Amino acid sequence: MAAKIFVFGSINGQLQSAFSKLSTLHAKNVFSFAIVTGNLFGESQDDEQLTALLAGQIEIPCPTYFTVGTVPLPPQVIERIEKDEEIAPNLHYLGKRSVTKTSEGVRIVTLGGLLDPAVVAGQSKEQHLPFHTEGDIKTLRGANNADILLTTVWPSSVWKNSAKAREQNLTADPTPSSQAIAELCAHLKPRYHFTTSPDNFAFEREPFFPESRGEEDKDKPLDITRFISLAPWANAGKAKSMYAFTLNREAVVAAPVGSTLTPFYKPAAAAQKRTADDAGFSRFANGNHENDRRRRKHQRRERSPPPGPERCFFCLSNPNLPTHMICSIGEEAYLATAKGPLPSADTFKAQGLDFPGHLIITPTPHIPSLNVAALAESGEDVKKTFKEMTRFRESLQGMVSKQSKGKLGAVTWEINRARNIHVHWQFMPVPAEMVRKGLVEAGFQVLAKDTNIGKFVSKEFETADEVPGDYLRVWIWAEEEGDAEKGGAEGGQVISKTLLLQLDENVRFDLQFPRKVMAKLLGEEGRVIWQDVGQSVEEEEQDVTKFREAFKEWDFTL
Repeated sequence: MAAKIFVFGSINGQLQSAFSKLSTLHAKNVFSFAIVTGNLFGESQDDEQLTALLAGQIEIPCPTYFTVGTVPLPPQVIERIEKDEEIAPNLHYLGKRSVTKTSEGVRIVTLGGLLDPAVVAGQSKEQHLPFHTEGDIKTLRGANNADILLTTVWPSSVWKNSAKAREQNLTADPTPSSQAIAELCAHLKPRYHFTTSPDNFAFEREPFFPESRGEEDKDKPLDITRFISLAPWANAGKAKSMYAFTLNREAVVAAPVGSTLTPFYKPAAAAQKRTADDAGFSRFANGNHENDRRRRKHQRRERSPPPGPERCFFCLSNPNLPTHMICSIGEEAYLATAKGPLPSADTFKAQGLDFPGHLIITPTPHIPSLNVAALAESGEDVKKTFKEMTRFRESLQGMVSKQSKGKLGAVTWEINRARNIHVHWQFMPVPAEMVRKGLVEAGFQVLAKDTNIGKFVSKEFETADEVPGDYLRVWIWAEEEGDAEKGGAEGGQVISKTLLLQLDENVRFDLQFPRKVMAKLLGEEGRVIWQDVGQSVEEEEQDVTKFREAFKEWDFTL
């Protein structure tokens, strides 16, 4: 079914009126999703409207995507993005530089912000400031194609060959504009290129195609691009600030009436010239057939909520994934050390562990939940995925118990939410004595009561299909004291309990809740926020090396 899409020009912080209009239109048209070009938030943002948005008091009727425009995002919004928390129901940040595949299969390539002239090479190191680099643009060429290209800046020369531009007296590039973005558009050949107008005007160019064709090519599909720049929402000139369309992805053979040759046309000799950078900047480049094959495999398996796997923190297909932290890769899941681990390398040294032991167990497919529906598109067996993740968890339990001669147990947790980006489990050692005395369970129960989010119950289950709605699951494990010398190697008697907390969708849940409980139990309150735990790449690599050596006996993937 074709996606029905709604697009706003810059909203500039007028959140209540804009989303109220979207709600009215959505009731009649039922849009698949909406996009905000330019600035969602204003330079002088109305705190009252921002607070209402973040509290979920402004209704957003359908999934709505936005990027950073010409002004910085509000600090409160950046904080939620960095913590991987929901900004507001149905509101999704695309990032400054990203490739996103929506649940409808629409491929959106995004480049927010203005060109930063101070950076002459490399990519942006953050995703929130309103500036991009030439390196960001080069990286996005690796996407190779797009249904929608979303940029803050106009492509240079897009007004050329356009009668509509002449009618509006657009005979030169507006400020700002970019030749590099023109080249990106020419390379990706998007079906739609949306941007925001730098003033109170809108411009919808005639459709254009990349090259002229001879008689022998008349039956070949054409790549048709429509460039649309929208005026700011509620602008004084009442210029067009909204656009709705149905995305038709069927092959086009005949050029639409009034369409033109691309305004980015270059002579053949110049077009054939390609630099080494163009060929090798991306892991998705055609020259890397192995990576391309792996990427296609992941695409078959993923059913991705926003954002897509290309910028997901947990996807192996993310070109920015810190691969030096990956410890073991199975058929259905992989194991990696945690960024900003809660324990330090010294936390468990007295028990025989000289590395943090904070691990992430992640399913390979890009799925928000371990359930049948999430894996339906790929045909994968959710039970098989759960079984391998459980095998990793049990192997880790055995490893920490043996390394510590039974002095350490373990806690593993899963946060299951429909709005998850990529479901995963977090594993962490804990003194076994705390498990035996019931202190770990008590820690979770007490904080749940103090924060009024509900009560944990004891429940054994496998996949999310067995529990309705969102939940937090906690596995608590340790060996009985009498089996300490066996250290797990002989499969001694264990204490094992699974706690379940079902989450009320009307009550805000802190995604750092389990980490806060563990921080208090371990006396590591100063390391609650993972972003504040500074580790160099060398330190991260050292932790991985030490962990692999300890885990070697238990690693079933070897």
